[in-house]
Amino acid sequence: MPVAEPGRSVALGAQALAIEAEALLALQARIAGPMADAFVRAVDLMLACRGRVVVMGMGKSGHVGRKIAATLASTGTPAMFVHPAEASHGDLGMIKSVDLVLAISNSGEVDELTVLLPVVKRQGVPLIAMTGRPESSLARHADIVLDSGVEKEACPLNLAPTASTTAQMALGDALAVALLDARGFGTEDFARSHPGGALGRKLLTHVSDVMRAGDDVPRVLPTASVSELMREMSRKGLGAAAIVQGDHAIGIFTDGDLRRLVESGADLRALSAADVMHHAPRTLRVEALAAEAAELMEEHRITSVLVVDAQNRLVGALSINDLMRAKVI
Repeated sequence: MPVAEPGRSVALGAQALAIEAEALLALQARIAGPMADAFVRAVDLMLACRGRVVVMGMGKSGHVGRKIAATLASTGTPAMFVHPAEASHGDLGMIKSVDLVLAISNSGEVDELTVLLPVVKRQGVPLIAMTGRPESSLARHADIVLDSGVEKEACPLNLAPTASTTAQMALGDALAVALLDARGFGTEDFARSHPGGALGRKLLTHVSDVMRAGDDVPRVLPTASVSELMREMSRKGLGAAAIVQGDHAIGIFTDGDLRRLVESGADLRALSAADVMHHAPRTLRVEALAAEAAELMEEHRITSVLVVDAQNRLVGALSINDLMRAKVI
């Protein structure tokens, strides 16, 4: 059974990363220099597309293409991946005249892809080629050519697609970022594209979605005894209670305050809620994001916060456990 030589493995790994880093720096220089016009025209053409960006590629370029299509779709550019081999057997019908094709091939000579190009062109579908050979068949058929070529692969044999696929992936990301910015695609748009993930929960979940409201909010009057205050906290299970005058919270008392009060040896029977509360408690507006509540709690090392409306009236309360149950943190 072969055994890797540790020193050689580390050296080859570091060399592979260096080669790929050099490839990306060269690609960066091309986008900012000789390829700038082509890149801008590609972005404009994709922005003007009334249908979808159809990404195509074979082999490793196909795997890259799937990721590029997914990135475009999640950042505001409707996109899908169509496998060239399947396209020759019926899937070409997925491509409509309002679409745009982004074809990816390092060599630009992949048979399964080049055989489709005349058909795509006859349909009047714009074609953007991402290739490492600007003189290839793919490039000759394309309306715009994006040069993703690399000097060499990271593979020691200079055969396995490594640096070339890294460059393709990065160039796809560059297109997606430029398109995202041109569309004015913001955090709320991104959240709508990712409702099921942690990102979506952080960007879409508001305080009003997870807070306790109505009778579930522990509250007492300033004249309440400490005993009444403790019973209210125990009943509602928040770990804190608001001290209120009318509809407004004028103070807060927490489990931590109670512990410190007991440790101090104070006569609890002689004290009222007004005597032990923290004045001017920290509050959040009801329309704030739940993620803001998490940040506030972390910043001030507190485990609960009161929620108010635009008139500063108490409308809810929120604990760190509520945020954890909602999977915001």
